[in-house]
Amino acid sequence: MKVYCIAGEASGDLHGSSLLAEWRKRDSSLQIRGWGGDLMQAEGMDLVKHYRETAFMGFAEVARNLRTILGLLELARKDLVAYSPDILLLVDYPGFNLRMARFAHTMGIRVVYYISPQIWAWKESRIHQIRKSVDLMLCILPFEKKWYDQRGVEVHYVGHPLADQCRPLESEQVGAMRQALGIPGGPCVALLPGSRLQEIRKHGSLMLRSLAKLDSNHAGTGRGKHGPNRCSAVLAMAPGVDRSVYLPLEEEARVLGVNLLCLAGKSRDILGCADAALVASGTATLEAALMGCPMVAVYRVHPLSYFIGKALVKVRFVSLVNLILDREAVPERLQSRAIPAVLEAELRSLLAPSSAAAAAQKQAFGELRGLLGRVHGDVGGDTAAVRAVDFILRWVQDPKG
Repeated sequence: MKVYCIAGEASGDLHGSSLLAEWRKRDSSLQIRGWGGDLMQAEGMDLVKHYRETAFMGFAEVARNLRTILGLLELARKDLVAYSPDILLLVDYPGFNLRMARFAHTMGIRVVYYISPQIWAWKESRIHQIRKSVDLMLCILPFEKKWYDQRGVEVHYVGHPLADQCRPLESEQVGAMRQALGIPGGPCVALLPGSRLQEIRKHGSLMLRSLAKLDSNHAGTGRGKHGPNRCSAVLAMAPGVDRSVYLPLEEEARVLGVNLLCLAGKSRDILGCADAALVASGTATLEAALMGCPMVAVYRVHPLSYFIGKALVKVRFVSLVNLILDREAVPERLQSRAIPAVLEAELRSLLAPSSAAAAAQKQAFGELRGLLGRVHGDVGGDTAAVRAVDFILRWVQDPKG
């Protein structure tokens, strides 16, 4: 069987690679070509475009890069036709992938969509396009199946892959992990600024300035800028992003006097042993919660993007943790509230001895895992990737079943 895949971001590359690995176990003759990253390529996919070249965030950013995006769409269409696959497998990345679904449908290519577009948040009208263009939809959030069912669309819930992959470290493991990663003693804050270049630059600098303020404004925290309990910052570098992108942040940390360590491919280990985290809102907030790390969700985009988004987006929260729990379990600090003074105060609260704020978050994280676990129990005990491939192969054998 020939499959063409498109994942446009780091999280899509991660989840797509797990699905491809499971699919290849069932079919060693599987031929895969497409767009993604290093992880999907490692599973045997012939990589056409890396997500480093395809990830754009926000309305204003998309508008500025519209010619590039249109060129990428044209390239994807031509390559899809030339490859002539049996199935187009789309992973998240809705703005691009829903257009590709529509094109594939007109070409008679069957479409599987893994990780449903979040049309429940905005652009609900896209549901008509999904009915027409997507042959098999697989969702990973527990409330999505009911939402689609209410609108007459058959969707299968396979569970969230991060719930299969993330477990908090045991207390005796934390010290060993810190030592293995080279994290010094004292309070430790994980920094996850995002995976797109714009996010890394914008959020990374904001997070460092917040840490610098935390160290300088140490009254009542028992910390000092040069003391033995000085706060350390550990930045989780995004997969597929060249280290040179982080060099300006390392220099900024040096100038600000922030004790910064940058590590690649260790985000879960970092979250597992950090005392708190600043996380660019998105999939990483769920990863932090499942690793048991108290956090502040942060996000800043171009003011025009925020203005348009606020008018269109219909959900109460932006963090997946809060969306699933349907309450603000973790603080969300967006746009004008995402400033060093605000983030420093939130971190100080989480890092305080016997912090009530940190304890409340950890209790909510247990509730989150229990919720996902109960839903997982309804659909079997395997991983999300195993369940997804089960549905795909069952559908391949009987598309109308």
